[in-house]
Amino acid sequence: MIEDVKNVVAPSLETQGYKEKRSGFRRLDWSYHFVAAPLAIVVLIFLTIELFRGLGQREMSNLDWLLFILAVCLVFAVACIRRYATKTQDRMIRIEENFRHYRLTGRTLDPRISISQIIALRYAGDDEFPALCERAATDGMSPTTIRSAVMNWRPDTMRI
Repeated sequence: MIEDVKNVVAPSLETQGYKEKRSGFRRLDWSYHFVAAPLAIVVLIFLTIELFRGLGQREMSNLDWLLFILAVCLVFAVACIRRYATKTQDRMIRIEENFRHYRLTGRTLDPRISISQIIALRYAGDDEFPALCERAATDGMSPTTIRSAVMNWRPDTMRI
């Protein structure tokens, strides 16, 4: 009977549909990971081959160099775009989780908690969030340890 009450109050992860809770927190954006980034790399490789072919045949033109430089810039731009988006998401998570902690405890997050710990803590439900924050600050828990300590998994479907 007690087990039935537990399942009603806090259903297991399997009944919530989060069997892979420990590994299902990373997501891929198909337009970036499978289109933009690979195409940028393919263009860079193709133009590098063309550049060395031209060097070997002594038929270099300024256009070859220009296209190669543009391809390198494209790869750097694609990488920077992803890094900037991730950093922005990290800042938003820090603000959201700091506010959540304040709402639950009346205090802001401990400054000893790193951004990687905060990102892992966002999966914790409200009932266990303050205690996990305290443990993360005092014990210096790794993000993997924090995620494995979460019992009431709260998915983040917005982060890419």
